[in-house]
Amino acid sequence: MNPLFQNIRVGRHYVLVNYGEKTEFQVLRKLSENNFLAKNTLTWEKFELASLVEFGVGKDFYFYEVEKG
Repeated sequence: MNPLFQNIRVGRHYVLVNYGEKTEFQVLRKLSENNFLAKNTLTWEKFELASLVEFGVGKDFYFYEVEKG
């Protein structure tokens, strides 16, 4: 399993910054051991989480869970 995705939980909200792009998303379901289906919380666009790190991890990489009430 990709160590970046070890602590991701379905239904939770996260922020990921990579190569200057900030993405806020909710995880919808697990597609495979190393990939999840996610929904951007600002645009509601659905995407695969692996696409955010497919070109590697930049020096500005930051990933954290956010609490949504």
